[in-house]
Amino acid sequence: MMGKIKLILVDDHPLVITGIKAMLEDSTEFEIIGDANDGEQALALVKNIVPDLLVLDIRMPKLTGIEVVQKLKAQGSSIKTLLLSMHDSEEYVLNSIKAGADGYLLKGATKEEIIKAFRIIANGGKFFTGEVSSSIISTIMHQKPLQPKNDFNLTKRELQILNLVLQGMSNQEIADGLEISKRTAEVHRFNLMKKMDVKNPVELANKAREYQLA
Repeated sequence: MMGKIKLILVDDHPLVITGIKAMLEDSTEFEIIGDANDGEQALALVKNIVPDLLVLDIRMPKLTGIEVVQKLKAQGSSIKTLLLSMHDSEEYVLNSIKAGADGYLLKGATKEEIIKAFRIIANGGKFFTGEVSSSIISTIMHQKPLQPKNDFNLTKRELQILNLVLQGMSNQEIADGLEISKRTAEVHRFNLMKKMDVKNPVELANKAREYQLA
C-alpha cells in the first residue's frame, strides 16, 4: 500500500479514541482522517471520506459495530473493518466474522498487536485476537454455505420453480426450461405460492429472502 494507511476511529468512549490517536501521533505509517461516536455517525462519515481501515467499537448506541459492518457490506462497500471489544467470547467473534468484519481485537491488546492488526487488515489480510481459538476461525472462514431453510416443506421441484420465478421467468419459459407442460408449471407455481402463503411475486421474493431460500 502506497502512502500512509488512513484510519477512521469509531467509539462512544472518547478515551479510546484519544488513546489510539496518542499511540499513533508520531507514526509515519498511519494517519487518522476522522472519528465518530456512534454507528450512525460512522456511516455518514464514510460517505464523504473513505478510509483504508474503519476501526469500530463492537457495542455502541444507535448502531453497533457489527450492524455498521453489515450495512457497509449490504451497500457493496470495500472498506476494511476491524471491531474492538472488551469481550473475548466466541459468540462475539463468530458474529463479527459472519457479518463480514476483517478483524476482531480486544481493547486490552498491546500497542504492538494493535499496530499489527491495523497493518494486516489494511493490506488485505484478516486479524482475529489470539484469545480466540484459531480452529474456530478457520471453520467459519471456510465453512460451506448454509443450506436454505425449507420451512414450507417445498419439494425439490418446487424449490427449482421458486428459483426460476425469482428470475422473472413466465410459466411458459419455466415449462420450456424444465421440459414440462405449461399446465404442470402453473400447478407447481400455484402450490409453491400456496405453501408460502403469498399472493404475488413481490411477496414471494420477500419471503424467499427472509427464509434464506433465495
